[in-house]
Amino acid sequence: MNYRTIVDSLRKFRTWHRFIGTGLGFFLLITSLTGILLGWKKNVEILQPPEQKGTTTELNQWVSIEMIASSASYALDSVVGRTIAIDKLDVRPGKGIIKVLFKEGYWEVQVDGATGKSLSVMQRHSDWIEHLHDGSIINDFFKIAYTNLLGWGLLILGLSGFWLWYGPKMVKKMKVN
Repeated sequence: MNYRTIVDSLRKFRTWHRFIGTGLGFFLLITSLTGILLGWKKNVEILQPPEQKGTTTELNQWVSIEMIASSASYALDSVVGRTIAIDKLDVRPGKGIIKVLFKEGYWEVQVDGATGKSLSVMQRHSDWIEHLHDGSIINDFFKIAYTNLLGWGLLILGLSGFWLWYGPKMVKKMKVN
């Protein structure tokens, strides 16, 4: 590579780097801040409810799934004042609990597997933060577009940033010789 080619490419890369960095800046800020919050979710109670302990981890002593679902729905209904459909059950045999997650409002009810008694009713703020983090808070198409845009953008910023650091060193070396 000759001196003129390197200098011209550095000018082009600087323009691309500035344009892409400015365009992605807001999205990178959101992704980095939500990533920090998600890293802390197990340690900060407001982000994700702490796991309770059930009375036993012996699965043969647990009540039916139907009773768990009924207990969780009743507990949530008493807090929010309306019935919300169940999204999924997260079984934690080692803790003796089942986390019942609901389709609306990011609600979680932790239920004792053996007694069917509700141990905790709280919102999982980490879930909506995760949806914001990966773009799925809007829809699945946006999630794919968002993650690809950020991924490719970061790759281009990394490569152009390397060239913007290394290119001037080559120019300086050529000037000395």
